[in-house]
Amino acid sequence: MTPHRLSRVFTRIDHGEGRWCLRLNRSLAFPAVTPFFRIVSRLGDGWLWYALILALPAINGLKGWALAALMTLTGAACTLLYKLLKTCLVRERPFISFPAIHCGSPPLDRGSFPSGHSLHAVCFTMLLFHGMPLLGWAVLPFTVAVLASRVVLGLHYPSDVLAGSLIGAGCAFIALHFAPALIALLPLLPA
Repeated sequence: MTPHRLSRVFTRIDHGEGRWCLRLNRSLAFPAVTPFFRIVSRLGDGWLWYALILALPAINGLKGWALAALMTLTGAACTLLYKLLKTCLVRERPFISFPAIHCGSPPLDRGSFPSGHSLHAVCFTMLLFHGMPLLGWAVLPFTVAVLASRVVLGLHYPSDVLAGSLIGAGCAFIALHFAPALIALLPLLPA
């Protein structure tokens, strides 16, 4: 598909999703909403995940080291993949395309598709569910808040979040099935 044709496809999709984005973005008018989602977004920039990866060995010894290594390698692969996709699939953010949508937090870049925050949040959460299920459940509400924050803050369309989530799930699936040396350690190591 040519860049011009892809741009027309995104424009059609944007107009369909723009109304949803505007509705969700209007929730920023409530006093507690903006600070909450800004904090979630900032932590979703990577800070919570980095802290968690660093803490895993202390939480669960060798099994934690194996999971931290898997999350680090998978996270690096996810970053390369989403940056490549954002470069190839140029889509403006909702607040750029629709002036009525307020940008609730400064974006990390100009591209909207796919959502890197969603990609990493879903990928890391799935890896945690596999290696340390209780920790997976503990971070699940944060992951859901990250996904919501992307649209509420005017930074992404719902399809950006969905695509990022699906790609993140795919990356986690690949990591869990094609990293046998690390995966083999997870169930065998003492908790």
